[in-house]
Amino acid sequence: MTEAPLLEAVGVAKHYPVKKGLIVSRQVGAVRAVDGVSFALNRGETLALVGESGCGKSTTARVVMRLIEPTAGDILFKGQNVTEVGGARLRALRRHLQIVFQDPYASLNPRLTVADAVAEPMAVHGIGSAASRRERVVELLRLTGLRPFHADRYPHEFSGGQRQRIGIARALAVEPEVVVLDEPVSALDVSIQAQVVNLLGDLQQRLGLSYLFIAHDLAVVKHVADRVAVMYLGRIVEVAPKRALFSDPRHPYTRALLAAIPRPDPSRRGTVTPLGGDLPSPLAIPSGCRFHTRCPLAQPLCKESDPPLREIAPGHTSACHFAEDLPRFDAEAGAGLAPVAARRLAAFAAARESRTAEPTPAPVPAA
Repeated sequence: MTEAPLLEAVGVAKHYPVKKGLIVSRQVGAVRAVDGVSFALNRGETLALVGESGCGKSTTARVVMRLIEPTAGDILFKGQNVTEVGGARLRALRRHLQIVFQDPYASLNPRLTVADAVAEPMAVHGIGSAASRRERVVELLRLTGLRPFHADRYPHEFSGGQRQRIGIARALAVEPEVVVLDEPVSALDVSIQAQVVNLLGDLQQRLGLSYLFIAHDLAVVKHVADRVAVMYLGRIVEVAPKRALFSDPRHPYTRALLAAIPRPDPSRRGTVTPLGGDLPSPLAIPSGCRFHTRCPLAQPLCKESDPPLREIAPGHTSACHFAEDLPRFDAEAGAGLAPVAARRLAAFAAARESRTAEPTPAPVPAA
């Protein structure tokens, strides 16, 4: 019997209303930062959520943690709906759901020593005495590669990598089951990134943690993830095991992201058509497939019909009308639609013509 997901998001949305008027304010639109996101995180795995800046990754992380309230959808932890609880029950749930933020300095209180910052979550949840919490702080510092004497120092006395280790130690203080990592290495030097990524892997194996890893660096994702969910303009467009996604992505946006990865040999640059234009505004989502305005393979069907996220192989889903028709991925050879796609386009064109054709007038009966 398959074990139920540890953490699950079902149709989660976060819309920010746009209002107009000084005296009488009225809503004239909404910024759809997250617009119907669904995913499942299994026990002990790392699910990476990737996409370009502005796609809604960090907003999704904060909604999952209930740091901001969702507009719609459900967040399930061990089958319990997190969106329906509050007060003491929500505080108790948060012991099992912790987050590590992108900026290691901004996430630490400059007025607190490391010992106070790491011990604070334990004090909030009433874990242990002051003496036992101090012992736990020293244990966590050693676990994350720091020294016991660091406990009495302040955040400004550490490097960026050391601060992020402190943030990780603080997240682990209450022994969570799920840790949301919101771009935990993007603000660090490359050499320090490798140290922190290896540390996260060691901690996962030792403590049995599950990670929701938010990132835009696909090289890091390829190293840490078990499965990858690709996000575009507030919605997930592809989910697949890491190996399948990197070897044969089934969405044009995923292919564009992979083709843009820098290569050490500049003579082997790929010929995949780069994405044109900017990410559309979440205030005005395009009709049909929201990626069609930048997709080099867009067809009339894409402009009129919004493709659902559907399974095209075991464990591999894609929100593309032509997911099965895309040829084998080759970042250096370019890509186009397979010939079999012509039949689907022809059927769509025929259906559209039948809808728009003028009805034949009924014959006039004889007098």
